[in-house]
Amino acid sequence: MKILNLYAGIGGNRKLWGDNHEIVAVEYDQATADEYSRVFPKDKIIVTDAHEYLLRNYMKFDFIWSSPPCPTHSDIRRCGVHAGQYEALYPEMSLYQEIILLMNFSPKETKFIVENVKPYYEPLIQPTYKLHRHFYWSNFKLTSFEVVNNRKHDKIQGNSTVYGFNIKDSKIKDKRKALRNMVDPDLGKHILDCALNKPPK
Repeated sequence: MKILNLYAGIGGNRKLWGDNHEIVAVEYDQATADEYSRVFPKDKIIVTDAHEYLLRNYMKFDFIWSSPPCPTHSDIRRCGVHAGQYEALYPEMSLYQEIILLMNFSPKETKFIVENVKPYYEPLIQPTYKLHRHFYWSNFKLTSFEVVNNRKHDKIQGNSTVYGFNIKDSKIKDKRKALRNMVDPDLGKHILDCALNKPPK
């Protein structure tokens, strides 16, 4: 498959996809992209705005994974505002722009998934699926998945090893955030297998 991996981070979702696919990863931060490239040297990594890249290239791929930034949708933001820890921000509507674009304009043969946290508000577009703590908007069937490795986010530090990733020697500024933002690799593989119509193990 020709795969587009948007907002790729350091590649948690991609870790177990193997090397049989042609993968284009898009990440806006150069240091993060460098770390992704170090771990997945066969992938093509593009340093640019993933939202704009999707708009220009959605028709060129067999499978699209998009994980737009989630902080403005998270219940942590709402609680933090009420506790005086954060300022209130508009929810970033690029999430829904991508869902609407892919639902209405992606080629029929293209499988897509948009992933984000369960928001503090009623979602403007109801998710197709709910797995673990996240919502998914998709055009293919997702079967249930149980997260076995239930990591504790508050215990992750910049020098931690998470899902086999250790980035303490990278130039990423916020290493803790990069590690915390990763998708469980087993979940990433499960979702791709569903797109490929592979039966779950």
